[in-house]
Amino acid sequence: MSRERQNLLSRAALGVFRLNGQFLSVADELARPAGLTAAWWQVLGAVLPEPLPVAGIARVMGITRQSVQRVADLLVGEGLAEYLPNPAHRRAKLLSPTVAGRTAVAAIGPGHATLADRLARALGEDGFAETVRILERLSAVLDEIDGAATDVTKTPGAVTEP
Repeated sequence: MSRERQNLLSRAALGVFRLNGQFLSVADELARPAGLTAAWWQVLGAVLPEPLPVAGIARVMGITRQSVQRVADLLVGEGLAEYLPNPAHRRAKLLSPTVAGRTAVAAIGPGHATLADRLARALGEDGFAETVRILERLSAVLDEIDGAATDVTKTPGAVTEP
């Protein structure tokens, strides 16, 4: 791997880490008036289309099952979600939003729409769409090469440049 490529990888990672922090901050601001946090919104959003087991939510979101479990339990405790029987797995219950959970997420809609409009104006419609395509592509490629990267780091005698 060339130094230039390593530099690009580092810049990409640092940029995404910063972007993640920015999105979490904005998400907390948008979710707060609805009585949610960014994490609560994220988990509820994952189960709006259909109930999912905690492990399925974690896979979709790219985070640990344990962190999703903690948030799911809090949402159930607050009456924003409920556990339903899972016909495919007796022990892995499905998480589903309650009416209160759906109402809370819906309350975020106007602020979410305003932010989307501001980003579209700042980036331009095509620029906004291209930004999303590039981020989705980067994520997909990382999913594809994840196993290969793990294999390289576990290979005895594998050498990386300092």
